[in-house]
Amino acid sequence: MTIDVLIADDQAMVRAGFAALLDAHDGIRVTGQAANGAEAVTLSARLDPDVILMDVRMPELDGIEATRRILGPSYPAAKVPRILMLTTFDIDDYVYDALQAGASGFLLKDALPDELVHAVRVVASGDALLAPSVTRRMIEHFSSRRPRTPRAAGALSELTEREREVLTLIGRGRSNAEIGTELFIAEQTVKTHVGKVFAKLGLRDRVQAVILAYDAGLVEPAG
Repeated sequence: MTIDVLIADDQAMVRAGFAALLDAHDGIRVTGQAANGAEAVTLSARLDPDVILMDVRMPELDGIEATRRILGPSYPAAKVPRILMLTTFDIDDYVYDALQAGASGFLLKDALPDELVHAVRVVASGDALLAPSVTRRMIEHFSSRRPRTPRAAGALSELTEREREVLTLIGRGRSNAEIGTELFIAEQTVKTHVGKVFAKLGLRDRVQAVILAYDAGLVEPAG
């Protein structure tokens, strides 16, 4: 299956570089390029990409608002794409705004080419991805600036004890394989628990699960 990608960035050289890089890999095809967020919204509806590489800061309409519109209920296309945010800043409120808007990943523009290709494949498969430095700073942000929310804590009452354990480990950044190892259960069983957690809590992906785990107090920052 070919992954169709739309690139949205206000710098032509960046768009061209990303397009050349991705098109050189089997199974990935760049189907469109947008110079701003407004173009990204329009092209996304027309081209139905699987993944959008979305720059955060663009003229006319920034990447955050473009993400909100594309992932909103009035989105007209046949399928909802996964959005991978790109930025040069790893500590920025834009990170948290993008995740709240529904972005499935966040990658710094100085990432290695292989990291970008891997990120596209990861988010296309339905998983969420964050650069390690962004993950760390996101956790620090949640622990220091976001109050615990009764709604988040109350939502946990819907979960079984095992599902709470799985959500806690997701919040700590564990993969399904790592969760299976820690809980002594098969990876397929972990996937089943993850699916139930997402369904019960109305979560779209692992990023939202991490956010809820911290908001509800299941996970605390190290140190």
